Amino acid sequence: MTFKDLGIIDPILKALRDEGYTHPTPIQEKSIPILLRGKDLLACAQTGTGKTCSFAVPILQHLYNQRSKQTGPRKIRSLVVSPTRELAIQIGQSFKAYGKYTGIRGTIIFGGVKQGRQIEALERGVDVLVATPGRLLDLMGQGYISLEDVEYFVLDEADRMLDMGFIHDIRKLIAKLPRERQSLFFSATMPPNIIDLSRQILGHPEKVVVQPEQTTAEKVDQAVYFVPKKDKLKLLVHLLEKEPIDSVLVFSRTKHGANKIVKLLDRAGIQALAIHGNKSQGARQKALNSFKSGDTSVLVATDIAARGIDVEELSHVINFDLPNIPETYVHRIGRTGRAGASGIALSFCDVEERPYLKDIQKTIDQQIPVIHAHPFVGEQPIDSQKENRSSPKETPSNNKPHRNSGNRHRGNGRRYSSRDRS
Repeated sequence: MTFKDLGIIDPILKALRDEGYTHPTPIQEKSIPILLRGKDLLACAQTGTGKTCSFAVPILQHLYNQRSKQTGPRKIRSLVVSPTRELAIQIGQSFKAYGKYTGIRGTIIFGGVKQGRQIEALERGVDVLVATPGRLLDLMGQGYISLEDVEYFVLDEADRMLDMGFIHDIRKLIAKLPRERQSLFFSATMPPNIIDLSRQILGHPEKVVVQPEQTTAEKVDQAVYFVPKKDKLKLLVHLLEKEPIDSVLVFSRTKHGANKIVKLLDRAGIQALAIHGNKSQGARQKALNSFKSGDTSVLVATDIAARGIDVEELSHVINFDLPNIPETYVHRIGRTGRAGASGIALSFCDVEERPYLKDIQKTIDQQIPVIHAHPFVGEQPIDSQKENRSSPKETPSNNKPHRNSGNRHRGNGRRYSSRDRS
């Protein structure tokens, strides 16, 4: 199936071809026809499956087809709400790319920067507004934004929105939206609180659930190093110097920890940049652009800041600190296993983090192979020693993680044809 088969209009098809898209991903193939019919949608799909394109294209097509009915200055007719600045920027860039031949105008608003330029863009008139909840409510309170003309509403990354404590902000926004609208609800997971929130937003929605052919844990090559906390930085330097790592996203549990890792790597002569909530938006965007362009090969991030980071052919993810929530681990390692590609995820585990590792392995229903052959070996749990001695999967002699999938997809110089920037 092609995008033309989905009934996409020529101006958008031309833009999609410019982006190198030829065939829709499963989430696009299932969602776009539903949204073109004007139905509400409840969608469950992982980041990296092409979901931004799946909602941006139908919205742009609706707005383009309604141009003749619009009179007077442009009003906000489509609102997309995302949890982080980085993700909002990615979504805004996608709308701009897919709609560049339509004449549809959009803008992005988020906190952490002065509001002057954002207000100027709003005053010139926009059709599509992409926003984070805090700045959106702030500008609404100041009288710069009205939602009374919104016809298309998208809540993206809903599970992360709730994790970040935005539930009250979302309810305030819903109360300001017109009752007659098309609503789209996207989430990577569907726990009970997400289902409850979707019922507040949607009428009688169509439902789309896209499960990858392989789960993230199956398609990413994983390994764990048992290492004392005091030696984690030494191990990181060792791997960056000795292993063929083209680009790596290093996860720190805290903002302070991310800064410390970058500082100590710098002392070791390894260039790295940090991205987290305490950084200014300009600094965050500069670091992200440097990483995406390949000028910097090591980016240290916290979980919240990593949402919206999309780097093609990301070779490695390193969990410097193991997360205490198993689902967070899955999201992290998925940064290097996007749109069908494989990747390598390495984790550092000290004594205090062993319960986290146990929960993670239970959640993904597999044992993560242990790499024994490194200079900073920590005391290993008895269970792990037994499991790895008896497991034919582990190959400590070559110091490489176990491969759960077949051929790699990195290094071929090509993008997945319909992968978007979400």
